[in-house]
Amino acid sequence: MLGAFGVEVAREGLTTRLRGPAALNATEVRVPGDLSSAAFLLVAAALVPGSELAVTDVGLNPTRTGVLDILGMMGATLDVRDRREEGGEPVGTVAIRAGRLRGAVIGGPLIPRAIDELPVLAVAASLAEGETVIRDAAELRVKESDRVEALARELGRLGAAVDARPDGLVIRGGRRLSGGRVSSGGDHRIAMALAVAGLCADGPVTIDDPACIETSFPGFAQVLRGATGG
Repeated sequence: MLGAFGVEVAREGLTTRLRGPAALNATEVRVPGDLSSAAFLLVAAALVPGSELAVTDVGLNPTRTGVLDILGMMGATLDVRDRREEGGEPVGTVAIRAGRLRGAVIGGPLIPRAIDELPVLAVAASLAEGETVIRDAAELRVKESDRVEALARELGRLGAAVDARPDGLVIRGGRRLSGGRVSSGGDHRIAMALAVAGLCADGPVTIDDPACIETSFPGFAQVLRGATGG
């Protein structure tokens, strides 16, 4: 963004150099859509039969696009188009269609690039064919809640086969999700992930304390309802 404001910035690997003082020029900045928020809609579209969804003007910074790589590993039909740069950030449109997903091993360098999207990816893994292993993700235990235990417990209430591990989860996919009552535990990403699970369940899913979603995605329920045709 400094470059967008007219500052001469040199970047080489993990080193950034600039010389000050530097004059800043007024400019118009378009803030890209948040891929972490979009991920819940993208996964929902990948799971609900007959779905097709395009999210426009979303940020594609490579440090944040691990969810797209993982969905690709799982066999999702997705396309990234209209790539461009705005305010120094890569932006584009992500389009996805529903299809059969398969299990995957998720770990290593992918984890920091997808740490906030792992809850909804766990939902995808619950419905995918085969086994998914999420490892190297002990950070999940020290987020707004212990997301490892929360996912194993709450998805288990819906009939998913999810085992907690010290640094992640083992999910045996291919089971149908049933309706039930689940708890967000006050964690916005757990609540949104459970809402996506509810779209794929055989019966109604009731989420206790969904108000926490307003922390990161105000209006999520309305957006999700609109994306699913009401």
